Amino acid sequence: MSEAGDGLALGSLLLALLGGALRVSTPFLFVSLGECITEKSGRINLGLEGILVLGAMCGYGASLLSGSPWLGVLAAGLSGLLMGLLHGLLCSLRKVNDIAVGIALMLFGTGLAFFLGKPLIQPQAPMLPALELGAWSDNAQVQSALRINVLLPLGLALALALRWGFSNSRWGLALRLVGDNAAAARALGYAVVPMRVGATAIGGFLAGIGGAFLSLHYPGSWNEGLSSGQGLMAVALVIFARWDPLRCALAALLFGAAGALGPALQSQGVTAGYYLFNAAPYVLTLALMAASWAPGRSLAGAPGELSLTQR
Repeated sequence: MSEAGDGLALGSLLLALLGGALRVSTPFLFVSLGECITEKSGRINLGLEGILVLGAMCGYGASLLSGSPWLGVLAAGLSGLLMGLLHGLLCSLRKVNDIAVGIALMLFGTGLAFFLGKPLIQPQAPMLPALELGAWSDNAQVQSALRINVLLPLGLALALALRWGFSNSRWGLALRLVGDNAAAARALGYAVVPMRVGATAIGGFLAGIGGAFLSLHYPGSWNEGLSSGQGLMAVALVIFARWDPLRCALAALLFGAAGALGPALQSQGVTAGYYLFNAAPYVLTLALMAASWAPGRSLAGAPGELSLTQR
């Protein structure tokens, strides 16, 4: 192939990766921002996978029955809110481990979604609208790459707001204090348990919205394997991002690009090792976790009350 041909192929591959990253990153973004809020309060929620799957099912079902994808997003968020609230309340009991509760919640949410979602597998629900950011270009690949879901800019704006809020607002400083030193927070008059329960519920709400993206953007349907472990990967993403909302957004784009690697290569005619390339997000998760837990490297930015930092 000539140099010009190689350049065109590389450009097409990069465009496909960009488009895939913008699409695939959205659930990672919402789930990681939700988990960031939860962990800032000193709790960890490993039930995100169950919340994501249940949110996808509830969002799809509500959109199908009401005809409005936005009602589907609201239903998905509310289902996540209830799951997060359950997690927060259970973890507020004495001698209850939040990691064990999270695993139980993941199994419960996944099983509940499979049970309730069985009748909803076949039809197609109204999907969320897309923003045509590439309308200025005559290139079909550019138009396709820049056709983003409306939830993505909302998630990026939320990341900016959380970054500012954690550092500059009263509620953000109080949440950080609760997550870093519960005794000090109590001494200053803050209600530690209600704040943690509220933060976990809000985190669940955002994770549920991430689930709505899975069923209401593409392909606009529901099936049992929709999540593919993205909820658990988002927990690793938060650790990699050092509990910083803006870094969560960048890491979500990185995970999205990893998830889009297989389809992007296939679109360029590279079919050998297709399933291997599809495993890229899982390999990336392992690599990042290994890097985060390397000997001699501290968990900079980790809330002091988080289970991961307790011995």
